[in-house]
Amino acid sequence: MDHDITHFAKTRHTAKAYDATRKIPDADVAKIRELLRFSPSSTNSQPWHFILASSEEGKARVAKATERLYPFNRASIMDASHVVVFASRLAIEEDYLLKVLKQEESDGRFAGDPATYKPQMHAGRGMFVDLHKQDFKDVQHWMDKQVYLNIGQFLLGVATLGIDATPMEGIEIKVLDEEFGLREKGYSSLVVVPLGYHDTERDFNAALPKSRLPYAEILTEV
Repeated sequence: MDHDITHFAKTRHTAKAYDATRKIPDADVAKIRELLRFSPSSTNSQPWHFILASSEEGKARVAKATERLYPFNRASIMDASHVVVFASRLAIEEDYLLKVLKQEESDGRFAGDPATYKPQMHAGRGMFVDLHKQDFKDVQHWMDKQVYLNIGQFLLGVATLGIDATPMEGIEIKVLDEEFGLREKGYSSLVVVPLGYHDTERDFNAALPKSRLPYAEILTEV
């Protein structure tokens, strides 16, 4: 049965327990990768990196980040079919901007008039990066926000595939970064998202009604 996108926004939930016997099929794992890659970001900056863990060993490596302060999150990571680590860049320098520009050119973004559009795109993106570096002095926070844009789209996207998810900030960033050598690669982890199918008996959140503030509180129409 086909559903309007709002159906998934209203029916998805944060899973609190996973059925460890159920695995996401390969065809849907391929779609999960595409959701990660094709997220929007400011000026198409794409300042992210992901780790996709599906093996018991891989999930255990991610779960190390819960052991000291967040042991209540370990079970969801280990019982999930797959786990995604979302990481943000630590710096956004000229060589990276040129790499993005080269990919855009390869993908045909400047086919109409590359001599004009390519330098315009590079200058525009550089302008926003410099604003956040030099004026707002929040470039790290700006890049983190782009990763959160990805996470928001990702959670809705996997819901349309019938896959449950649990966004987790309850992780020790330093532990996770050290485990995967993320900082040496120029990144730092932000959020872990277990994926799979909730356990119908143990996932209490699945049966609870959604609770959101009313439109009168959150929406002004002019």
